[in-house]
Amino acid sequence: MYIGRFAPSPTGPMHFGSLVTAVASYLDAKHHDGLWKVRMEDLDQPRVVKQSDKTILDTLHQHGFQWDDEIIYQSHRIDIYENYVSNLNQKENTYFCECSRKEIADSAMTGIDGMIYPGTCRDKKLDAQYHALRIKAEDICMAFEDKIQGVIQQNILKDFGDFILKRSDGIYAYQLAVVIDDALQNINTIIRGADLIDSTSRQIFLQKKLSLPSINYGHIPIATFNQKKLSKENQSTPVDHSNIKDNLIACLKFLGQDYEVIEKENTLTNFWATAIQLWDISVVPKIKTIEI
Repeated sequence: MYIGRFAPSPTGPMHFGSLVTAVASYLDAKHHDGLWKVRMEDLDQPRVVKQSDKTILDTLHQHGFQWDDEIIYQSHRIDIYENYVSNLNQKENTYFCECSRKEIADSAMTGIDGMIYPGTCRDKKLDAQYHALRIKAEDICMAFEDKIQGVIQQNILKDFGDFILKRSDGIYAYQLAVVIDDALQNINTIIRGADLIDSTSRQIFLQKKLSLPSINYGHIPIATFNQKKLSKENQSTPVDHSNIKDNLIACLKFLGQDYEVIEKENTLTNFWATAIQLWDISVVPKIKTIEI
């Protein structure tokens, strides 16, 4: 069975970009008679905005989304991540790092997704206290066929270097937590924004190191305004609940769908039923960003 998910960070209310991601992931799951789960990615507690998880769930509910199973909160799953990290440590796949961002910037090359860590601390055998934990990257190519963007191919060592699994402040990294949670929730298909496409090869690498199942991926274009990604950090306008149907039609237009038949539906239930039936992932624009 197809099992998909929507995994927002509760750092503020939903904006148009996050609603588009929810719509795309929901339609793809339901079009395949699958399950659609919701997970709150709230590991970075200093960035979490109080009650924003409830605001996000209220937005989803008002727009007619129906999720399956209980909602998972990453902040409740620290012991699980610790167990998986212990396994990597025992296999000597990791090491502790004391380098500051400035030190890395002074000596590192720029890669696909930021600085490529040069492995300065690989052989120092530092202890855990106040140090970040990195995984030893390997000189291997990770390739996958994205359901929207096509074939993506990246070298873990050359494009990213040894990346962080646990920060020096004790917070587990997104790359690690998302891989473990997707596996334990039996997620097998992920539809998400193209801003995360360069995270995918690292996540596939971690899946292999942790002996976890592989996943199908599809990355939709991200919405930008004035060349900036719509995001809570950029204080993007929250979703307006005064006209639910217009919001959903705007999402369908953004995703390249045939919305003219769907917008004639006079109830939200019929709207979703028709949208699910007519969903066509092949017409989603095969680009990384769309200016709105």
